[in-house]
Amino acid sequence: MFSHYIKDRNILSVLLLGFSSGLPLALTSSTLQAWFTQAGVDLHTIGILTLIGLPYVLKVFWAPILDRFVPPLWGRRRGWILITQFGLCVTLFILASMDPAATPYAMGVVALIIAFLSASQDIAIDAYRTDILLPDERGLGAAAYIFAYRIAMLIAGGLALVIADHYGWRITYEIMAVLMGLSIISTYCSPEISDAILAPKTFADAVFKALLNLLKRDRIIFILLFILFYKFGDAFALALMSNFLLKGVGFSLTQVGLTFKTFGLVATVLGGFIGGALLTRMSLFRALLAFGLLQAFSNLMFMFLAIAGKSYGLMVASIFIEAFCSGLGTAAFVAFLMALCDHHYTATQFACLSGIAAIARVLIGPTAAWTVAEFGWIYYFALSFVLSFPGILLLFVLRNRVRFNEEKII
Repeated sequence: MFSHYIKDRNILSVLLLGFSSGLPLALTSSTLQAWFTQAGVDLHTIGILTLIGLPYVLKVFWAPILDRFVPPLWGRRRGWILITQFGLCVTLFILASMDPAATPYAMGVVALIIAFLSASQDIAIDAYRTDILLPDERGLGAAAYIFAYRIAMLIAGGLALVIADHYGWRITYEIMAVLMGLSIISTYCSPEISDAILAPKTFADAVFKALLNLLKRDRIIFILLFILFYKFGDAFALALMSNFLLKGVGFSLTQVGLTFKTFGLVATVLGGFIGGALLTRMSLFRALLAFGLLQAFSNLMFMFLAIAGKSYGLMVASIFIEAFCSGLGTAAFVAFLMALCDHHYTATQFACLSGIAAIARVLIGPTAAWTVAEFGWIYYFALSFVLSFPGILLLFVLRNRVRFNEEKII
C-alpha cells in the first residue's frame, strides 16, 4: 500500500503537505504547554493557552478569501499555501526568542498569530487535498495525510521536547522554523489543480453560495451536530495530556517526548493506514461507527493509568491503544468531510466543517482544567468516555438518509 502513495503523485503531494500542516499545530499546543509547564507557569494560565487554537474554529470567516482570490503565482491553492508557510517560518523564529516566565501573555499573542497562519494554511491544504483526490483515493489520501501529519507531530511535539531537555527551548523552536521553511519546497513541486475547477466570480458568491450550497443538504443540522460531537470525547481526554503525564503521574520531559509522541505516532500511523485500507472495503457508516466505539473505549486506558499512578508499561499501552483508535477514526472522519464539499467552494466549506469539528478541541481547555482541579484525573477520563457517545448516537440518525452531490456517503 505504501508503494501506491509513492507512485500516485496526487497522494504523494497530500502526504508531504500533511507534514507542513502538522508541524505548527504542535508548536502552539502540546509543546508550548510543556514549555510553559517547565517554566513554572500556573495551570490556570496553561488552560487559557488552549484558547490560542481559536483560529482553527473561526477560520471559516476568512476561508472565502482563499476561495475567491487567486495569488499571482502558483495557483489558487498552492499560492496561498506558500504565503502562509513563509509567514509561519518568520513567526516561529520570533517565538523562539521569547521567555514564558517573563512575558507569558506576549508569547500567547505571537502563538495566536502562528495559529492564525497555521489555520489559514490548513484552509488551503484541506481545499487542495479535497480538490485533487478522486473519490476512490479519499481513504488512502486521508491515511497518507495522517501519516505525514503525525510525523510532524512527532518532530514538533516529541523530538522537540527531547531537544529542549538538552539544548533549550530557543534552539528547539529555531529548528522547527527551519523545517517549516523547507516545506515550501514540497509545496512548490506539488501539481496544480485542474483549471476546470473555477474560483467563484465574486466574493459574495464565495461566501453566500458556498454556505447555501452546504446548508441545503439533507439533514444538515444533524450532520453539523455529528461533526461537532464525533471526536468530542477524544478531544476532552487529550486537552491536558502533557500536563497529566508530566505532573499528574510524574514522567520526565524525555520520557513524555520519546514515549508519548513516538508510540503515539506509530500507533496513529498504523490506525490511519488500516483505516484507509478498510474504507475501500466497508461503508463509511460502518467505519465511522466501529472506529467511534473504539475511540470511546480507548479513553478508559488513561483512567486506568490515573488509578495506577506512575507505571511506564501502562503509559505505553494507554498511548498506543488511544492513538491507534484515534487514527482509525480520523481516517474515516476526514473522508466524510471531503465527501461533503462542492469543489467550487472547497476552502470555505471544508473550513466551516473542520472548524466545527475543532470547537471541542479548542474551547474545552478551561473546562478540562476546572474538571481536573475539582474532581481529579480519574473522573476526568471517565467523563471523556461518556462524552464520546453523543456523536455515535447522531450517526444512527443519519444512517441511510443522507445524500450529497448525488453520492451516498453513509
